[in-house]
Amino acid sequence: MKIEIKIDKLPNDSINGKITRLHKKVGDDVKAGDILFDIEDNKSGMPIKSTASGKIEDIKVKEGDIVKVGDILAIINGEKEETDNKAVKNGFEYFGNLLKPKKREIESDITIIGGGPGGYVAAIQAAKMGAKVVLLEKDTVGGTCLNRGCIPTKSLVRSAEVYKNLKQAKEFGCYAENVNIDIKKVIARKNNIVNQLVKGIHYLLSKHNVQVISGAGKIQDKETVYVKKGMEETIIKTKNIIIATGSKTSKLPIPGIDIENVIYSDEALELKELPNKLIIVGGGVIGMEFAFIFANFGVDVTVIEYLDEVLANLDEDIIKEISKIASNKGIKIHTGAKVEEIIKSEDEQCIVSFIKDNEKKYVTAEKVLMAVGRVPNFDGLDIEKLGIELNDNGRGIKVNDKMETNIPGIYAIGDVTNKIQLAHVASHQGIIAVKNIMGETCEMDYECVPSAMFTDPEIAVVGINEKTAEKEGIEIEVGKFPFVANGKALTLGESEGFIKIIKEKATGKVIGGAIIGAHATDLIAEITLAIKNGLTAEQIIETIHAHPTTAEVIHEAALAVEGGAIHFAE
Repeated sequence: MKIEIKIDKLPNDSINGKITRLHKKVGDDVKAGDILFDIEDNKSGMPIKSTASGKIEDIKVKEGDIVKVGDILAIINGEKEETDNKAVKNGFEYFGNLLKPKKREIESDITIIGGGPGGYVAAIQAAKMGAKVVLLEKDTVGGTCLNRGCIPTKSLVRSAEVYKNLKQAKEFGCYAENVNIDIKKVIARKNNIVNQLVKGIHYLLSKHNVQVISGAGKIQDKETVYVKKGMEETIIKTKNIIIATGSKTSKLPIPGIDIENVIYSDEALELKELPNKLIIVGGGVIGMEFAFIFANFGVDVTVIEYLDEVLANLDEDIIKEISKIASNKGIKIHTGAKVEEIIKSEDEQCIVSFIKDNEKKYVTAEKVLMAVGRVPNFDGLDIEKLGIELNDNGRGIKVNDKMETNIPGIYAIGDVTNKIQLAHVASHQGIIAVKNIMGETCEMDYECVPSAMFTDPEIAVVGINEKTAEKEGIEIEVGKFPFVANGKALTLGESEGFIKIIKEKATGKVIGGAIIGAHATDLIAEITLAIKNGLTAEQIIETIHAHPTTAEVIHEAALAVEGGAIHFAE
């Protein structure tokens, strides 16, 4: 007899719910009362129990799926029975969770705490290599990067770019009237993209049989992790632990920082209305990306940076170019400026006072966006009790190049290590950690890590820059080529910026590169590949680049470093 396990009622009478966990798989034998699925709405979660004993013939859903009343979740070939729990009705236990905590103990080869780009990639890699994996995530898989960072901001970058293009349409012989922006729809599009990607990650984790548990993990000892969410407590007995808890927003002790109109990146990604004026405190990558996003949306933007330059880790020519472009877009930048106080005015504006050149200055805006960086997050892990060592500055968990901590069997990856706070670094660290756990000896190499900045135009850098070469006494030669001399860039109407390739004079090998211009964040991959594989500028020259493409700037820069570009003469 085939019995359908259906949804007749959702928790809290909700319209939709989300499948958060599959307890069984096709082919498993089950008894009436066995938990088949966990389902939750935005407020609470409940288990779905089997109303039959038999074998699971089909499962119609996967973790992360959104379901509604009437949906069939599974087919069981067996006999329908009454469960011995009288609180169960239509497959739901209405009051069980409220009466007593549910405790369980499971085993794993690798337990990963944190489901961001480091944690979930490590989980999939480990599962592919044959490990039994448990992944803990207290919020949503994908971490800050997917849910509140990389992907959401790039969605806003694209919306701002489209809006800018519409306003400039007449330059391309096109005309658009009454061009406007609906920030609510911009945010809705961003949310749809995020949700699609989150569902994709859930699918991949499920496909690789990674057990995902919702909740914050606490390490009891090097073989035990405890997690509790609501009334469910889980003890995980594990052979290895990977800490991948990421980072959190840094907050400065500035008077007035807690007033209503002071926001952080999370709130900036959920705005219901665009401010007329915005002050951004912090001229690093996060601050400058938001500066260009909001400026392209038509907001009057002011950036206040404590250091003497924005994007201070870059070479002077890149900083000069992006500062000039920012100024042309109306972005006002105050460098060498220390914010002293934020005051709420009578008309609900924010007044920011800061010191620059020993003089007190004031700027006003509707909103103040704090973008002063992020700090490693290992709150609640009890790493101090375990004796896990921190880096010399106390910021981040200390690891070696195999991603091992000082405690055997415990690894750390991503922002929590405070090595390089980039999603792609976290992912690679996760793979390195897993390979070492699984017996394949390998180490991280930080010499060739590309960085991508989604300003307008984009900036991307990799390898050794001119500042570092001078500091380390490396003799170099630099080849530059401007985007204004590239045919594809001109057709795009994006002729600002340049590329430079840095070669080591002694060997002729490419050791660094920087691009500011159209498609910079994509183009940097070729230079990264060249550096990683010890290629020379001559080898790049000998490689045919398609025409007309922006990739030709790489070919021309290689020519420039070896004596002179073909399509540009200074």
